Amino acid sequence: MSEKNNMLPVDDAARIQNVVKGTSKTLDEIGVELLTVSTDMKTVHAKRIGGFFRQIKNVSAFLWLSFFLLPYVRWDDRQALLFDLPNRQFHIFAITILPQDIWMLASILLFAAMALAAASALAGRVWCGYFCFQTVWMDVFTWIEEKIQGGPNKRIALDQSPWTAEKLRLKGITNAIFLALSFLTGFTFVAYFTDALALWQDLFTGNLGGFAWLAIAGLTITTFFFASKLREQTCTLFCPYARIQGAMIDKQTILPTYDRDRGEPRGRMKRVRPGEEEPKLGDCIDCNLCVAVCPTGVDIRKGQQIGCITCGLCIDACDSVMKKLDKPLGLIRYASIEEFEGKTLPPLYKRPRVLVYTGIMALAAGVLIYGLATIAPMKLNVLHERSPLFVMLSDGSIQNKLTIKVVNKTDKVMMVKLSASGLEGLRVEGNEVPIMVSPGSVGATTLLVKADKKVLSGANTPIIIEAVDVNNPVIHQKYNSMFIGPK
Repeated sequence: MSEKNNMLPVDDAARIQNVVKGTSKTLDEIGVELLTVSTDMKTVHAKRIGGFFRQIKNVSAFLWLSFFLLPYVRWDDRQALLFDLPNRQFHIFAITILPQDIWMLASILLFAAMALAAASALAGRVWCGYFCFQTVWMDVFTWIEEKIQGGPNKRIALDQSPWTAEKLRLKGITNAIFLALSFLTGFTFVAYFTDALALWQDLFTGNLGGFAWLAIAGLTITTFFFASKLREQTCTLFCPYARIQGAMIDKQTILPTYDRDRGEPRGRMKRVRPGEEEPKLGDCIDCNLCVAVCPTGVDIRKGQQIGCITCGLCIDACDSVMKKLDKPLGLIRYASIEEFEGKTLPPLYKRPRVLVYTGIMALAAGVLIYGLATIAPMKLNVLHERSPLFVMLSDGSIQNKLTIKVVNKTDKVMMVKLSASGLEGLRVEGNEVPIMVSPGSVGATTLLVKADKKVLSGANTPIIIEAVDVNNPVIHQKYNSMFIGPK
């Protein structure tokens, strides 16, 4: 059975008078709604209320629309964002990352991980509260559910009512939309790994591969199950980050916190009769609106709990009540434990944990910027024949055998012309015909480089091997190598 959290039954709300610190207004008169809030393992039906933090969540949900749109953005006749695993190519707009540059993706992941840790150290689970895939989708799903089935009390009553034609209709429409959105989510995710337009064509023509079907079906089922059924239980029971955050926050982390000194003792009371002493109550009128809006059903007045995702909706709810009571805002606010202990938060540069996270982020960002600044559409590598290092020819000249490897990092075929320079009279064999290098692949060939012994400056004489794309001469690469001769 659901508990009521010490709330007044909804049916009795209109006939019970309550006063708070010198005002004789009823809860109905100040606009505070009494809601039934489930605190058991059943689905939490949270009330939606406006406010600053609700606006942030709405903006985040709007930004997540880009997830569905980006696979259809084109760039140079291909998908702008495409993680082509079969061809081992990662296209990010004008940048193509091959396995040789996979360290750049590692830098991105390291930066993201440290940014998440730094954000947690500063403000708790802000990622969970505003930007997490599960949180945003759950919020969208509950918004859809509210539009179809009504507010929290109506949805709770519908869940508890026996199955009727009307209940079957409402639940059927809701779950059909949930499944459609879940399918679109799964399909879109797969579209990041193959051409989205071709994927739709394969879907409607029945040519979709078994692996694609498996991936789409799996993501559809998990999205539907976690976002529409488990909902807040995913955050409280299954998400490992909820546990990890305990090691990331400290007494200086700002979190949604209930000001107990100001709010207690809380409660409602009947009108004070003439001659009776007015009870000394805090600012909290125990309306439970902060609990009613919480997407995970947490009562923030009981202190920090593992289910709190720091979304700040309880702050919006409490502030709305304080405005109606003409009381100062911030009974529930973002604050640290040290603030309530009367201490002043030190500046960020004096917090070792933040400094460590920031330092690692700066290192990862520096590596990534360097990689982006130095990445080239072509990579050239030259390997010397090891046995023998050189050959003395009958005419007295010296010959080196070089293995040339050219990596094509573009999405177009390259016709690569090779040449060598750096020594007077240097002769090259094996470069008469340009080598064809397919997109995202490696082309290899062998060059025989010859030079007269008299022009050599020693056992190792610098030479330059150059590769030029005949189709696009702007793409070229030089490699500083050595011509090996006798000592």
